[in-house]
Amino acid sequence: MSDRDLMPFGVAIGHATDEQGGTGLTVIRGVDGPLRCGVAVFGHATGSREFLTASPDHLVDGRVDAVLLTGGSAFGLDAAAGVMRWMEERGRGFPVGGGVVPIVPAAVIFDLAPLGRFDARPSAGMAYAACASAARRDVAEGSVGAGTGATVGKAAGPAHAMKGGFGLAVHGKGDAAVLACAVVNALGDVRDGSERIIAGARGERAGQFLDSVQLFDNRKNGHGIADTASKNTTLAAVVTRAALNSAQCGRLASAAGAALFRRITPAATAFDGDVVFAISPIEGPTADPAAIEPAAIAALEDAIERAVRLARGRDGIPGLADHAP
Repeated sequence: MSDRDLMPFGVAIGHATDEQGGTGLTVIRGVDGPLRCGVAVFGHATGSREFLTASPDHLVDGRVDAVLLTGGSAFGLDAAAGVMRWMEERGRGFPVGGGVVPIVPAAVIFDLAPLGRFDARPSAGMAYAACASAARRDVAEGSVGAGTGATVGKAAGPAHAMKGGFGLAVHGKGDAAVLACAVVNALGDVRDGSERIIAGARGERAGQFLDSVQLFDNRKNGHGIADTASKNTTLAAVVTRAALNSAQCGRLASAAGAALFRRITPAATAFDGDVVFAISPIEGPTADPAAIEPAAIAALEDAIERAVRLARGRDGIPGLADHAP
């Protein structure tokens, strides 16, 4: 199965990118019907919309029509109206008297600077277009969609940051396979599978990294955190082939969060809004959660790495290829 083949998962992914503004959004929607969703929040600076719908305690019991990952900080949440309009025009949503109400949980990253204009925010029109253009294979990765203005390694300030982005990966076999996507805009550094930093707070030499954990542990070097506050977040979604209930989706989202801590150091800080969604079909095959959870963690680890490996440098902030030793 290709890392970019969404066909077996019943979802389509669409991007909208504002290159000049340095922002964008990504929509994950059902191909022709609703999905089941759970969510786990790890960071302490989260911007969100409709999270309670992704709960077994809510009337809709985790039934959603799409998930929106967007730039623009809290301003970007307004873009969800475009997803709702696209769905309503097609009669898709939670049925109520006289029509439907599309259910669209959303989460944001802070990308209002340094790559773009502070007043550039993803719009409802962009979200509508992303729904219309959503694809089931060959979805673009890197500096696109919600990853357009993403950066990583800001523990030493924005001058030492590197480019983040959007990544996809698949792990697992058969009905236990999991698709993961990640928008990586982290305060911390991104590591590969051998725990080596591959993108993060840069030193003076090509390929040199300052190690964000050490920077926070050693404040005497003068590296503060005031200018990084509220400017970070990793957003992720893991999508299963197997049908799960809303409680199982919530547990899967929590389990998949292990990937954040394995690949991003530090993760889930007071200055990150890290969120993981778990999405499944409402009806379909079943699989043992004991097999799904490791696949979700592995897929999300790879998606995080791909997000920075495929990101393009911009406006003086290098991508991984630009900072290679």
